[in-house]
Amino acid sequence: MAIKVKLLAFEGPLDLLLHLIDKNKVDIHDIPIVMITEQYLEYIHAWEKEATGNHDEDYMDMMSEFLVMAATLLDIKTRMLLPKESSEEGEAIDPRAELVEQLLEFRMFKLFSQELRDRQVDARRNCFKEAKLPDEVRDYQEPIDYEALLGEATLTKLQQMLEMMLKRQVDKIDPIRSSFREVEKDEIDIEKKMSYVLAYLDKHRRFGFVELMEQQKSKMEMIVTFLVVLELIKVGRVTVLQEDYNDDIIIMAA
Repeated sequence: MAIKVKLLAFEGPLDLLLHLIDKNKVDIHDIPIVMITEQYLEYIHAWEKEATGNHDEDYMDMMSEFLVMAATLLDIKTRMLLPKESSEEGEAIDPRAELVEQLLEFRMFKLFSQELRDRQVDARRNCFKEAKLPDEVRDYQEPIDYEALLGEATLTKLQQMLEMMLKRQVDKIDPIRSSFREVEKDEIDIEKKMSYVLAYLDKHRRFGFVELMEQQKSKMEMIVTFLVVLELIKVGRVTVLQEDYNDDIIIMAA
């Protein structure tokens, strides 16, 4: 009895063979080649009858693939009827081994494609909602932990060093000339001082707090420089450390 079948339903010769193996519930590692070959040829003959007069290029390409597999099955069937061949190690060579390997590989890729298709279908059912945070949450800024930023070099120590440098500045004042009464307006541009400290940082990368303060020419410059260093610590542009309690505080580029 002829089998009514459309081979277009199969993805190729290997797909048809897997169908026959599953249909007959046989072990893919021990294929009954005679039975499978006969059923495979029945599908081919049935397809030829249905496709009569429709011999276009697609038909010829597909038919050639199935006919090549039919020839392979007949070759395997013939070799199984002959005395078994042996490998160099003396083990018997199974004529079906290469075909079984191809079938296992094809089955693996087919399962992968089905899994990907299922995931694609499931993905269409997913809906995503745009995140809408309350204003108080979105605008929240974590308080700055100055102790964590400064580490061992505490703000108190920085202040103590500033006071020490200011005292040195006072000690340099000429006691005679300081009695002269001359009022001068001491203006320090904090933006320029910020640029100065950043340039100093780019050039040295690591330097002492005292070293930086000694470069300043006036008490006001020291205070502004001190404020600039605190701001750079706050924004994370520099880190500071002090190896020993009495050592200079080291400023480093972050």
